[in-house]
Amino acid sequence: MDFRPGSILPPDRAAMASELLPDGMIAAEADAKVSFLNRRAIQVLGMDPGDLVGRDIRKALVLRDGDGTDWWEVTDPWRGLNIRTGHREKFLVVEGGAEVLVTAKYLRPGRNQPVNRVILMLRDAEARRRLEADHAALISTVAHELRSPLTSVKGFSSTLLRRWERFTDDQKRLMIETIEADADRVTRLITELLDVSRIDAGRLQIRPLPVDVSAVYGRHVERAVASGYDRERFTIDVPSDLPEVWADPDRLDQILSNLIENCFRHGEGVVTLAARPSSGDAQEVLEAKGHTATGVDLLVSDEGKGIAADHRDLVFSRFWHGSGRGSTGLGLYVVKGLVEAHGGRVHVESAPSGGALFRLSLPSEPPDYLA
Repeated sequence: MDFRPGSILPPDRAAMASELLPDGMIAAEADAKVSFLNRRAIQVLGMDPGDLVGRDIRKALVLRDGDGTDWWEVTDPWRGLNIRTGHREKFLVVEGGAEVLVTAKYLRPGRNQPVNRVILMLRDAEARRRLEADHAALISTVAHELRSPLTSVKGFSSTLLRRWERFTDDQKRLMIETIEADADRVTRLITELLDVSRIDAGRLQIRPLPVDVSAVYGRHVERAVASGYDRERFTIDVPSDLPEVWADPDRLDQILSNLIENCFRHGEGVVTLAARPSSGDAQEVLEAKGHTATGVDLLVSDEGKGIAADHRDLVFSRFWHGSGRGSTGLGLYVVKGLVEAHGGRVHVESAPSGGALFRLSLPSEPPDYLA
């Protein structure tokens, strides 16, 4: 089969070659009648080939842009300027509402000659739609999450500036504490968005150090108690002989903060922070990633309703909220990206108390480049 530039394949071989294409292809001749289409084109359009072959493509395949304008009238390949060579990819709608991405190529027998064949390449627009929906969801989430705390910051700061002398010291303190909390909320959201960007681009960097799990847990409990939670809501269960984990201290704090906040937001009862040597599947995952020493499982659980088994594969996806709202839906996605950047694994299971248990499997040895 000759695929050299300028070579012309026999019709049967050209048809065979078109079936190897990942996109749909339709050919229309000098009289605008459809002469050929491959199977992928039939799948993308969802049409019977008998409704296309031998018919004027402008009538058989109605294509409209987002404004409802007939694309064939706008482009007019056969009667338009004879210097055009085609059209770049365009988002169009076929009759019946199906959305497709269309690229056109105009073939001429010579320079400035009339078009004697038009080749259309068709691609299902569903993947592009999903990407656009993700971007729209991200913009909507950012706008909503930023507007609420910024409105609060603006309101309280303006009130304090204009009416400072009218408030007691306790009232001023409450307003300033609210401003600080909302500023922290905005900072956390921006940090999550930056991390999502780095995770998606594969540019997330960590700087692992040996970390004492028990000490880290203790700091998080003290921080939560200082924020107003009862100390009785926490249990720490870490064996005295547990090895240290190798992790980026700041990133590990971020992981645990997200998981503990998730327990408070969606769970109930006592939050248990435990740790155990890795075993079974978790250890196999670490070994597959080049870690020879026994790893450490960090366990964060609550006593709430837990997470349904059919949702456990979804909780680490972007914008997952489950049955409730009240968060960006990015926290657990970031947790998964951070844990995997450490060479570990995270998954969710049922806690002995019936709530949700998040298990983080992290290495207890330095990465190769630090060994």
